[in-house]
Amino acid sequence: MRSLPRSRWRTNLLSKVLLSKVLLNKVLVSLVLVLGLGLPLGLAWAPAAIAAPVSWKEVSASEEGQQWWDEGSLRRSREGYLSVLSRFKPEDSSQQGSLYVMEINCSEQRFRDVSVNGLPRFKAPWQSAAGDTLISEVIEEACAAGAPLLAAA
Repeated sequence: MRSLPRSRWRTNLLSKVLLSKVLLNKVLVSLVLVLGLGLPLGLAWAPAAIAAPVSWKEVSASEEGQQWWDEGSLRRSREGYLSVLSRFKPEDSSQQGSLYVMEINCSEQRFRDVSVNGLPRFKAPWQSAAGDTLISEVIEEACAAGAPLLAAA
């Protein structure tokens, strides 16, 4: 068996290395396109498939501002509490409003904000409405609307 001359052997090796780099680049570009474009597009469809329609219910305004809760967001949490999305707009227009995911213990009329403006609040403490008419009304109305969810447990 005849071996290749050394210069030809180097050329052959170099072409194999270049070919493998070209293939690797193509694979990486394909992967970036799939993850970079396909994943966000797929995630954009996912919430639409599982989310209920948004149905904001406004409670009576107070001197602090306005508050709404979303009937379409009512869920029973893992711990058995009622979860609801709420929105608060302060009376002072120089302040920005906030979005909250509240967990409500309907039997004790207590709540905790587990997320504020999309940021989770781990181990959020339970609170009473303590005279806050906006939160009291959200608790009352959300618990009435979510009673079938809690009863199904």
